[in-house]
Amino acid sequence: MKKIFPALYLFCSFFGWLIGSWAGQPNVVVFLTDDQGWGDLSISGNKNLETPNIDSLAREGTTLDNFYVCAVCAPTRAEFLTGRYYPRTGVSGVSRGQGRLNPDETTIAEVFQANGYATGAFGKWHNGTQPPYHPNYRGFDEFYGFTSGHWGHYFSPPLDHNGKKVRGNGYVVDDFTDRAIEFIEMNRERPFFCYLPYNTPHSPMMISDEYYGKFAGEDPEMRYRDPKQEDVMMTRAALAMCENIDWNVGRVLKTLDELGLKDDTIVVYFSDNGPNSYRWNGGMKGRKGTIDEGGLRSPFFIRWPGRIPAGRSTREVTGAIDLLPTLTGLAGIRFQTPKSLDGRNLQALLKDKDAVWKPRSLFSVHRKKVSVRTQRFRLDGAGKLFDIEADRGQRNDVAKEHPKLVADLRRQAEEHNKIMQKEFWRYEDRPFTVGYGPSTTLPARDGVEHGSIRRSAKAPNNSFFTHWTQLDDSITWDVDVVATGNYDVTVFYTCAEGNQGAGIELSTAKGGRTQAKVTEVFDPPLYDKTLERMAESHYFVKDFKPLSLGTLSLTKGRTILRLAATDIPGKGVIDVHSLELHRAVD
Repeated sequence: MKKIFPALYLFCSFFGWLIGSWAGQPNVVVFLTDDQGWGDLSISGNKNLETPNIDSLAREGTTLDNFYVCAVCAPTRAEFLTGRYYPRTGVSGVSRGQGRLNPDETTIAEVFQANGYATGAFGKWHNGTQPPYHPNYRGFDEFYGFTSGHWGHYFSPPLDHNGKKVRGNGYVVDDFTDRAIEFIEMNRERPFFCYLPYNTPHSPMMISDEYYGKFAGEDPEMRYRDPKQEDVMMTRAALAMCENIDWNVGRVLKTLDELGLKDDTIVVYFSDNGPNSYRWNGGMKGRKGTIDEGGLRSPFFIRWPGRIPAGRSTREVTGAIDLLPTLTGLAGIRFQTPKSLDGRNLQALLKDKDAVWKPRSLFSVHRKKVSVRTQRFRLDGAGKLFDIEADRGQRNDVAKEHPKLVADLRRQAEEHNKIMQKEFWRYEDRPFTVGYGPSTTLPARDGVEHGSIRRSAKAPNNSFFTHWTQLDDSITWDVDVVATGNYDVTVFYTCAEGNQGAGIELSTAKGGRTQAKVTEVFDPPLYDKTLERMAESHYFVKDFKPLSLGTLSLTKGRTILRLAATDIPGKGVIDVHSLELHRAVD
């Protein structure tokens, strides 16, 4: 509604705010960590680290002991935001646009926003960059962070604040928490929905000496079930990063206490997938990127003093798809969505230890394979059956002992996979949107290199284009233009000494074009990586300078934008971080 009738939407939001204030609706704070395994907390039994603040959420709230997410990042975020299995939402992966959440999906933020809540997200979004995918178009009044799948540097990097480029202030997780605390303080007199999608302990394994010093040179007491597979150096960094997360969680909890909001605030904590390396994880099989227990089981704690029992643990199988119906239900919000939800409202489980819970099959899809989790069993992606209640580590295939169950679960998996694969195909061919907002960023991540041009890193997410040396080289973006008009174009570039004077042209498949000459050398060093705690790194980050390419006439519809060189007087052209297109004002 907000995209079509902005005035009406604002009126409804204001009216909802008044009702929310009168009704005393609870605030909601959601922590979502990145690549933190179930075992990366002391409350899970890990003696390698201490996480007292996160552990306090378990003591003061309820633990969902069998809570499941997806194998990788963007899918989990989509399921949390929509209450639907991620292939239905347009999300199919983690890079080059695969994380985009379809604009016609209703997000949890939109529901809370329409009911009078102030909404803010601080951290890693990973569900789309260009409007209408950007978080400010998905129900968040305030956004501070980055929209990519991962970020290449964690100390004062370039970030996004409500669609504008800004420079971060210090360690990213500390910075995100600072902004979230400001948001909470600013909205203390009205209900708020505060989403903190932290981006650690995802790589780069970058952390300050303050946290790493405790683990430097130490051999972890508790190890992965096959110690030969463990990269101890990465484990040390992950442990340090998890203790930093805990400190920041403590800062938010303290803020709620000091503002007198603790009893009026629902706090949720979970992770987006299993650990990003082989490290202690309760003996479970697998890690991030797998659909075994170790790749899918997440810690989950929910605290609401006086409303949700303290110190309880529930064993029923639950998942990220359940959070939209559950949190809106706890807040007393009724809403209708044109698309059916896959998740369930967990209120009964949270409030009544004797609640009757209908058995369910929870499905996990990754790379055309499906794993099915029932209350007792898991059918894995290879069709093997494991009794998880007796064998959490999935060491003993019991398929022969339960032939009828295996046949039924395999049938369920096949049916679910057919539906999900059709959804993947529906959204496979999607251009990148231009002109849906006043400004559109097209990062290197979303482009395609041609000729001798290369990416700075294997993973597209935080890469830039380099090694541009020939007139036949080019970079293209497949785009959908919402409205015919003129767009002011900026390229963010670096240029080595001797390459100045190169001519750059941006053209469209429909005949539009604009040109400029690179007149200024700008060749900054790569960001310092001394605080990255790995022997080898594939993250390369540097500053880029804006260069105006003039005004490009674009026609509504789909086209290809091509960035090419018209003249190369030196050995090369430029390195390219992104294009920015602004709708010109008539």
